[in-house]
Amino acid sequence: MDLLNKIYMAGVVGAGGAGFPTHIKLNCKVDYLIVNALECEPLLKTDQYVMRTKSYEIIKALEELGRLVEAKYIFIGIKEKYKKEIEALKSAINDLNSKVKLYFFESVYPAGDEQILVYEITGRVIPPGGIPLNVGTVVSNIGTVYNIYNAMEGVSVIDKYISVLGEVNEPKLLKVPIGVTVAQCLKACNGTTIDDYSIIMGGPMMGRKIKKDEINSRVITKTDSAIIVIPDSHYIIEKDKIQLNHIINRAKSACIQCRYCTEMCPRHLIGHPLSPHKIMRAIALSEESDVFKEAFLCSECGICELYACPMGLSPRRVNIYLKDKLKKQGIKPQFNVKELKAYIEREYRKIPTFRLISRLNLSLYSAQKIDKVEEISASKVKIPLKQHIGIMAKPVVNVGDIVEKGQLIGKVEANEIGANVHSSISGVVVEISKDSIVIENAE
Repeated sequence: MDLLNKIYMAGVVGAGGAGFPTHIKLNCKVDYLIVNALECEPLLKTDQYVMRTKSYEIIKALEELGRLVEAKYIFIGIKEKYKKEIEALKSAINDLNSKVKLYFFESVYPAGDEQILVYEITGRVIPPGGIPLNVGTVVSNIGTVYNIYNAMEGVSVIDKYISVLGEVNEPKLLKVPIGVTVAQCLKACNGTTIDDYSIIMGGPMMGRKIKKDEINSRVITKTDSAIIVIPDSHYIIEKDKIQLNHIINRAKSACIQCRYCTEMCPRHLIGHPLSPHKIMRAIALSEESDVFKEAFLCSECGICELYACPMGLSPRRVNIYLKDKLKKQGIKPQFNVKELKAYIEREYRKIPTFRLISRLNLSLYSAQKIDKVEEISASKVKIPLKQHIGIMAKPVVNVGDIVEKGQLIGKVEANEIGANVHSSISGVVVEISKDSIVIENAE
């Protein structure tokens, strides 16, 4: 069985983002194979643990991937402050006589944005609305690469490493079966320190927010990386609760056209035609404008609303609204830019992670140490059939079937954009709905 087929069979998807099916992404030939090991979202520790403890597996997988995509260069982008992780990777590279190279980054946000990552390492600017493949590059997350190693060994994606921190009694790094609830993860950390809280699934800048009453229904998927518990009254949560009509009204009444949102926008700074301040001006005037199409270029990194804007406005939320509106109108992003060139000011507008943590009022949690992993088991899991970009997997089991850990329970065809789904525990299929399969172990 070739490597691409092993990746497909194992159900590997992008572990650090939207979850693009990896067997589709890697069906290409490129100059550069780049691994995102930056974990640029504040507070997260998951990828760092994987690098420290699975360095040999990562390098072995990268050697195979390099041959698969015929890459001339293989780089791991990593923060220069990750000393232990760098030492572990260097040791593996030397012992395996690998051609993999490390590329060191400052601790800034959002260095892990694949468009920024590609520009820093290759000097090539991905076209607006484009993908790394447009400039001869393919990018994978470090967690994805580890899952590819497991796929090489015949092991499917059935568990996840999750950073659990914030207002919990015992911050921990957990290894959990896919399909366990957030509530089970919090229980493994001896519960929360406060009663009124909300949760960020992922990093504080781009993670999705869920309410306390959702912890028993929200389950861990292939793309989750962290559970951050913060007070329900926290600035990040309060800002997320603001209704869109209020956001637009605030733009009309309070936007001072200072341009900070544009001048600090990472995509703007690498030369993309994205000017959030112009979008805010146009929407404040209630106009239909060609500038709205620029919203398609927004990565939703959150710098504009959580760091740059002195008036506390939300260009990111406006861009999300506009993208959805334009898609419904059948408008697709098209940008004809003859020459792409990063602004020289870019070097002086990078945002240090420690400053971002302070601005977000999360410094209290930055000192929490979660170096070791604790593995938790589950007697019941609810496994979504769509944990990725693309089509939903089709169930290949029936209610009452006995399944083994790692067994295929949801399938897509190899040429489809989607991913196979496997049982994360041994047990009995007790329920199959339109979008999930519930498995229970009676023992």
